Amino acid sequence: MAILMDISAVISLVNVSILLALLTVYAKIYKSTKAIFTVGLIFFASMLMLHNLIAVYAYFAMAPLYAEGLLPYFFGVHLAELAGIAALLKVTL
Repeated sequence: MAILMDISAVISLVNVSILLALLTVYAKIYKSTKAIFTVGLIFFASMLMLHNLIAVYAYFAMAPLYAEGLLPYFFGVHLAELAGIAALLKVTL
């Protein structure tokens, strides 16, 4: 079951890379338009990235503290987040 924690960590790192791509696109959009909505998107993507970085750190730093029964839920949450931000990147580009 611990393999699910490793998979969740990898998915979180993929999420971070997608979020970095989104932040780059949003920064370029903000630079050219100065639209306040884009600032909200940058904040949103930054908070999601922070969530994923903390999750990866927590998986490795506190692995013994997680109950095995929680791991499928963590996996599901990160997988759903991956699907959502991948869709967001697709419609953004």
